[in-house]
Amino acid sequence: MIKDKIAIVTGASSGIGFATAMALSKAGAKVAIGARRVDRLEELAKKISANDGEVFYQKLDVTQRLECENFAKAVLEKWGSIDILVNNAGLMPLSFFKSLKFDEWDRMVDVNIKGVLYCTGSVISHMKGKKSGHIVNLSSVAGRIVFPAGSVYCATKHAVAAFSEGLRQEFSVRSNIRVTSIEPGVVATELNDTITDESLQGFIENTKKMEALQAEDIANAILYAVESPSHVNVNEILIRPTTQER
Repeated sequence: MIKDKIAIVTGASSGIGFATAMALSKAGAKVAIGARRVDRLEELAKKISANDGEVFYQKLDVTQRLECENFAKAVLEKWGSIDILVNNAGLMPLSFFKSLKFDEWDRMVDVNIKGVLYCTGSVISHMKGKKSGHIVNLSSVAGRIVFPAGSVYCATKHAVAAFSEGLRQEFSVRSNIRVTSIEPGVVATELNDTITDESLQGFIENTKKMEALQAEDIANAILYAVESPSHVNVNEILIRPTTQER
């Protein structure tokens, strides 16, 4: 059970992060939500409060290490503990490598990899000190299967999957910190909105025709992992739409 546990959710302003914050709160956790769009955080905080949940929100750009550290410090000052970290913030501006979208590559590496490292680094000493915690990282089916126009995005999600396994080996046995890698297939979120490569319009249209997963489906998978008994370490959850082949 996670009643009265303290959970941080990054990228909570929309999609999976929004749904996960709601799900954790409804399960009884106190939720700290961070994202760049503060107006969206305010909306989410109001919904959580309206359901009698406890919530803290603060602007968070996961590419800025100091912001990640200050966010964790603020949560500790407010509630005295951090029990769960959901590293959800991510970008997916797919493009063929020949398009040479250097700025988009940099942004993906900064958010999808460095952001996960910075946020995890901001809580790991606390979790290690109390010999308890659960880190949930959002990887992707793209962290297992590479596809055209996804080489850089897939590389970032492979990195998240590898990092998650490294964390598990370093901290699960020694410090009782559980680690879960969540690997969604196609989900109906804003991720496709970040794609600027016009040659991928066909891909976008095809995914729109698919009965995609909903953000709540992923939130439920995260909830399953964090609510599992303490002796159970759910290391990976790969979850696709029934109609997704690869």
